[in-house]
Amino acid sequence: MIDVLSRRARYEVGYNQRQRDAWVASRARSLPHGTKVLDVGAGTGRYRHLFGHCVYRTQDFGQYEGTAAGIFRDGFKYTRIDYVSDAAATPVPDGSFDAVVCTEVLEHVPEPIPVVREIGRVLRVGGRAFVTAPLASALHQEPYHFYGGYTPHFYRKFMPEAGLRVVSIEPNGGFFRHLLQEVNRAGQILLERKRYQPWHPAALALRYGLMVLVPLWLARLDDAMPLEQFTIGYHVEAVRE
Repeated sequence: MIDVLSRRARYEVGYNQRQRDAWVASRARSLPHGTKVLDVGAGTGRYRHLFGHCVYRTQDFGQYEGTAAGIFRDGFKYTRIDYVSDAAATPVPDGSFDAVVCTEVLEHVPEPIPVVREIGRVLRVGGRAFVTAPLASALHQEPYHFYGGYTPHFYRKFMPEAGLRVVSIEPNGGFFRHLLQEVNRAGQILLERKRYQPWHPAALALRYGLMVLVPLWLARLDDAMPLEQFTIGYHVEAVRE
């Protein structure tokens, strides 16, 4: 029973990345064969495989070297980058692409509004933009983390100024799912830092209480009371007019 609950809790804790991946996958499936796609801030190329039916190109500044310490350690390795450039100055003509993907990038650029304008510039009329960014985020990929997050009002103001009509803004979970992610993270940090023996009462309370039962309860609360003002982030689709 504990194993079943633990697997379910891990599934719920992973909602942030899982739901974002599913959203991007659904948009990728909606694109016709041969669509010209630019992945802005492509990084590791997480979504390259989703656009195998498209003409997929990548942009990134190519300077992040990974993080060796702290709670957000990563062994970062870039995918093949077609355009090594500032995200606000991709070296392509106006209207070069049918679709632009920009996921979890805006918080990492010093000037995000010019990047939104650049997305509008490189899209053809009728082209689609798929953008995600956090509303709340811990420091990560330092020193290239400049902003805490973006509200729906950011997209509604600056996308139209870039010639982009906002089609949808979808929250990625609500307050209680945001909370369950951080409650689980607290348990992980405490287990790592305190170094309890496996059968120590505090270790059991953290592993099965704070990291299994509490997240499962918070997931149910989020389904019942979705408070998007505390969402982890938004998934945004827009069309170039």
